[in-house]
Amino acid sequence: MENNNLFSSNRIKIKKMYLVALLFLSPDIFAQAGLPKLGTSKIIGKVDGISIEAKVQSPSGQQTPLQVVCLFEYTEGDIFNPPALPKELNGMLHVDEALHGLITELRKSGKFSGYRYETLLIDPPANTIPAKKLLLVGLGDRNIFDPAIMETVGRIGMREALRMGVTSYSHASDLKDAGIASPTASVAGLVVKGALEAYRTQTHLKNNMAAKFLPITKFTLLTGPAFFEDSQKGVLPIIQTFKN
Repeated sequence: MENNNLFSSNRIKIKKMYLVALLFLSPDIFAQAGLPKLGTSKIIGKVDGISIEAKVQSPSGQQTPLQVVCLFEYTEGDIFNPPALPKELNGMLHVDEALHGLITELRKSGKFSGYRYETLLIDPPANTIPAKKLLLVGLGDRNIFDPAIMETVGRIGMREALRMGVTSYSHASDLKDAGIASPTASVAGLVVKGALEAYRTQTHLKNNMAAKFLPITKFTLLTGPAFFEDSQKGVLPIIQTFKN
């Protein structure tokens, strides 16, 4: 019953986001709708030297050494048409457009299938998106999506960040962009939980002279304006758990 309520609540939020996109088309659309502005951020807490940040930002506009984005298995027009969010609010669509359709081409051709936990690392061309590296992570079949997989997705992102030697990176789950009525707080918490567990595993290996890596100092969770508060609510108890 609780999960049903969460999904119902998020369906309502998605409908509200459509209304916002239709009614407000100025740069201040979020403020006019009573939502946090683009670029709004907050440090939720700190664990093992990692500042965990929530930020209202599209992955297409995030300046970061590594941007993680998530995609389901391809179906025709799935990031362009409902139930995907409208263009004004669809971060994945922004990324695809900034990359001149590269994401769609990779998916449509089967070069990146989007199978669960499949990964593909991209060097974004100059003058496309500000991220130095872009990591695609597959989520599998959208029709059988289980939020629990986001914990492993969180681990994947952290492990890639450590392997690359970056000291900060950003994560965008992109579930709402795809029109999935996922439980925002739970998903945010699971992603952070997986990332922190992966970091502690590598720290354990490093302490036993079995790994080398640069410390991560910031992990940024990108979110849409309507989900900024819920994302923080989901992450806060995870941070407290790791501190105890």
